[in-house]
Amino acid sequence: MNATPKPSPKSLRPQSNPGISGLPKYQPGKRTLASAGQPIKLSSNESAFGPSPAALDAYHGIAPELHRYADATQRELRDGIALTYGTQAGRIVCGNGSDEIINLLIRGYLKTGDELLLSENHFVMFAVHGCTQGARIVLAPERDCNMDVDALLARVTPATRMVALANPNNPTGTYLAQSEIRRLHAALPGDVLLVLDGAYAEYVTAPDFDPGFSMVDANENVVVTHTFSKIYGLAGLRIGWIYAPDHVVDVLERIRSPFNASAAAQAAATAAVRDQAFVRRAREHNARWLERLRRELTAIGIEVIPSVANFYLLRFNGKSGKNAPAASAWLESRNIIPRLVMTGDTDNVLRITVGLDAENEAVIAALTGFMGT
Repeated sequence: MNATPKPSPKSLRPQSNPGISGLPKYQPGKRTLASAGQPIKLSSNESAFGPSPAALDAYHGIAPELHRYADATQRELRDGIALTYGTQAGRIVCGNGSDEIINLLIRGYLKTGDELLLSENHFVMFAVHGCTQGARIVLAPERDCNMDVDALLARVTPATRMVALANPNNPTGTYLAQSEIRRLHAALPGDVLLVLDGAYAEYVTAPDFDPGFSMVDANENVVVTHTFSKIYGLAGLRIGWIYAPDHVVDVLERIRSPFNASAAAQAAATAAVRDQAFVRRAREHNARWLERLRRELTAIGIEVIPSVANFYLLRFNGKSGKNAPAASAWLESRNIIPRLVMTGDTDNVLRITVGLDAENEAVIAALTGFMGT
């Protein structure tokens, strides 16, 4: 009997962790168009105003020190955040964008077979990092693009170890009020970590919204993540942070890279967080345009999902070719870059960032033309 031939060592290769090969590759918002000229880029929820002048000055000022390692303790930035947000500096950890912080949380608190509970429309990197760690992703349905606390709680099991919500949510722009977040938390077991991703929290003007810092202070199983990529306009520097109980901070400090936040990012972010007058102007501009865009786009027959972030979701009825892909192509033909998003109905949904005055006017004019054809 012939023995089964052994595979040649050269035919073998390292195998990735289960589940990774099935993950879709992240597709960032489009940056350029084939047409000549500078496009109006409204595809990535970037700040319309860019960074504070103080942040730019700090960024340039650090240049002579770029041969030095960044401050591994992140002290000056943590102190600046704590002063601005009324939090405790010792409960803050900074990182290479809030995306890295999320990755550290999942590495620290999830293992193979644990359940990570997300809302139907969620920040995609929660699922990516969770799958990589071997966690089982559980999705709770939403009600008309709004996160549903009852649906989330119905899916909590003994295997649930983390519930992660972006509040406000991306890509919908909707949010859960303080009372709903507290109702969710009150019903969770104490060993389930509630993660509130506040990437867009600084844009919110709704009186019933709460970023969650007081919940962190009062509980052992709540954390809040934030970023300098959105209202602070520092997306290119990749800097974010978390506010967490002491025992969570201890875990993150043990597994993060010692210089995960660069010197340039720390310097710019420290100056940015101190310039709250600049932040207020950006927030007021955003709120004013959200209302006008909702009013004018609704008037021409487009459904605008109510948003409190720096972007808005448009839903098309699909009649007479009026769907999201057609609208996207129409906008691009007019040098405007929106974002097609995955919300379970890709033929009907389009996301657009709030831009500067002239950029928003251009969107209104272009979509008015589209709906009128």
